[in-house]
Formats: sequence, structure tokens, C-alpha cells
Amino acid sequence: MPIHRNCEGMTRRSCLQLGLTALTGGGLAHSLRLKASAAPTTELAAPAKSVILIWLDGGPSHYETFDPKPTAPSEIRGEFSAINTSVPGVHFSQHCTKLAAMMDQISVIRSIRHNQGNHGAGNHYMMTGAPPRIPVGCGAFVSFHPSLGSATAYHRGNNGGLPSYFSLPKMSRSGGPNFLGAKYAPFVVSDNPSSSNFRVRDVALPNGLTTDRFANRTDLRKLVDQLPRMNEAAASDPVPALDEYYEQGVDLVTSPEAQAAFHIQSEPDELRDEYVRDGFGQRALLARRLVEAGVPFITLYEGGWDHHRGLFDSFNKRMPKVDQTVATLIRDLDNRGMLDSTLVVMLGEFGRTPKINKDAGRDHWSNAMSVLMAGAGTPGGTIVGATDRAGYSAVDNVKSPENFASTIYSKLGIDPNTILYTPQGRPTHLVSDPTPITELM
Repeated sequence: MPIHRNCEGMTRRSCLQLGLTALTGGGLAHSLRLKASAAPTTELAAPAKSVILIWLDGGPSHYETFDPKPTAPSEIRGEFSAINTSVPGVHFSQHCTKLAAMMDQISVIRSIRHNQGNHGAGNHYMMTGAPPRIPVGCGAFVSFHPSLGSATAYHRGNNGGLPSYFSLPKMSRSGGPNFLGAKYAPFVVSDNPSSSNFRVRDVALPNGLTTDRFANRTDLRKLVDQLPRMNEAAASDPVPALDEYYEQGVDLVTSPEAQAAFHIQSEPDELRDEYVRDGFGQRALLARRLVEAGVPFITLYEGGWDHHRGLFDSFNKRMPKVDQTVATLIRDLDNRGMLDSTLVVMLGEFGRTPKINKDAGRDHWSNAMSVLMAGAGTPGGTIVGATDRAGYSAVDNVKSPENFASTIYSKLGIDPNTILYTPQGRPTHLVSDPTPITELM
């Protein structure tokens, strides 16, 4: 599997290590102490039962995806051509051929902009709908607010054996639960489903352990748990969360639904080929299977989109596969009658600079970005907003990350104006501006 580094030179392994450190050292006791409760909410229409959020970490270029500028000077428009889509007058970049052919089924937001032009802050803003409360460095792992996935898991509750929030193959740096607590962190499947021996660790009984022996051990643990715990007050922070993790693990091991959801080998070879036989493609197929099993939120994390150099060479190699995978996912959901209840979203933390730099790349740029949406009542053939003629900035029907997050929650039937309470008892809005993007509702 390729190692994708961002502009800080950080690998996936170091990201995972830092993310774990942030969870265990950055106020975990407060997180686990919370018994979060929501204020009464307005009942919303909920066409979306599930969300598949495709996160292109690093900030994919809007020019080379869904907002090309064919009439701009060459140092801005770049090396690629603009192609027609199935909607007259709407153009995508040349490697988005399959998504262009189904533009009548998808929508693109071209007018989201914000003021967080580094990875740490931009990731937080788009993953949570809340801006960082303090300045954040480019390589920082920050969590000042629950992520979209964690908040969805909190509102949707337990899912009959399967966690309510998955992230494949890792958690984005701001994809965690913050004050909602570890119970609502994503279940991370780091194993590669494109491998011939794919098997999710900890979701099957260990070799040599029979079902009867496992049941006996579970019963023994229940007896031990009935004993009074020493220093109950001191243990009250981590112990309940550990109990919840244990119970969730037992559910995963013993749940037929969980076992079936991960059995990607049962899919026809032709369909697996259509999804593309690589890690990203097979994770997208696994995400569809998790949706079928009733999981409400799945993040597909795909790193390597921080193109300060070699942008065009990288897009030549990667974008056709991503285009095919995402188009196949949308078409597969539609063929199975699941697209009406599944929201597919693809984005990163920001767009890229208008002017191509000396290394044939584009740098960070938060004044303009493109977000793809499909399914769950999203009207096909819709372009929301626009950037200026050279793509420097969103200028028409400008939207914020708060509007984006409110759209996700509203489609899930979650009131974005919900009040949550921190461990200190401080009320905070799920989204400070609860206005969804009406064109997508």
C-alpha cells in the first residue's frame, strides 16, 4: 500500500500515533465523564438513513475536479481540458469522465469558502462544522467539537451489533467525538479489503477458541463485574467506557450481521472489478455493505491530495480510478434502491491556489473548493454557487462549512440547532449556524 504524506511529511503511522495520543492524553477523563444530553429537537424529514463521506485528505484541487476554468490563462487553468457533463453547460475536468456522465444524478457545491488555510484547522472546520477556537498549526490534530460521524452516532445510538460510525482505513485528524466521549469514536477498519485474505481483526473469534468456551468466558466476566470495584470513585472515569468497548466487541464477534457485512468476498468478481481492485475501491464496496447492514455513518479516508508538486502526474495516475470508484458506488446504490436513503459526499479540507507553482503544483487555498453530493433527496444536475472566472474565490451564493454540516445533519433528520452539553455543563450548539443549503434539500 502506498504511503501518502502531507506537506508536513507525516505518514499514516505517525498520524495514527498522534491521534491516539490526543485521545488518551487530551482530556479523556472529561470525555468519558460526560453523560451527554440533547435539548428537545424539532422533528425533521429524514430521507438519509446513512452517509458515506469520502474524505480526500490534503485538499483536492477544484480546478482539476469539478470547477475547471478553460478560458483562464494557462498558468491558472493547468494542463487538463474541461469536458462536457450530462447537464448542458456544466463542465468537469478531463479525468472525471464517469462522474460527468452521471451529472444528472449528482450535485456539486462550488461556493464553499472559509478562512482556515492549513490542514489541521481546515480539517476540523469541514469535519465538524465548527471553526477552531484557537489558532491551529498545519500538522495539528485538534478536536474542539464532535465530528459529523460522532454526532450522528450519538443521535442514532446503538445499531444492533454494529457500531454506528466507521472510518476506513483510519480516522481523520478531527474525526473523533471530543466531549461526547470515546463511546462515539469511529470503529476503524485498517485492514485492506482488496487483499485475498481480508479479515477484520477483532471481529471474529480467535483461532482455537470455540463458541462454547467464548460464552463461558463471557459469563465469568459478568460474575467478576458484579463484585464491588475498589476505589469506585477513582475508577469511575475509564471503567464505564472500557465496559462499553467490551460489550461492543462481544456484539461484533457474536453478531451475524457484523460477520456478513465484512464478508466482501461474497461479492461478484465483476462488481469488485467495477469498484476497482485497490484499497480505496474495495473500501467503497465495503461501505455499501455497511450501509446495507444499517450503519448510519461511514468515512472513507483517502490520503495524498496535498499536491504542492507534481499535481498533474498524480492526477493522471489516481483520478481516473477515484472517478470510476465513486461513480460505481453511486450507481450500485441506485441499482439496489438504496440511493434515495444514502447520502454520498466527497470533499477535502479546502481547494488549491489558482496559480500553478514552480513545482507543477498548487498550494493551500480556502477561498474556493468543490464538494460533490448525491443521494438522499439531493437533486441531480444541480450546481450550487460559483467561483469567479479564474477560480480565485467563491463569489455567488457563498456557503460556509456550517451550512455544509447543517445540510448533512438535516438530511439525517438531526436538528443542527440541537444543544449539547460539555462535561463542564456548558451548552453548545451542534452547529452555530443551523441553516442548510436549501438547493440540496
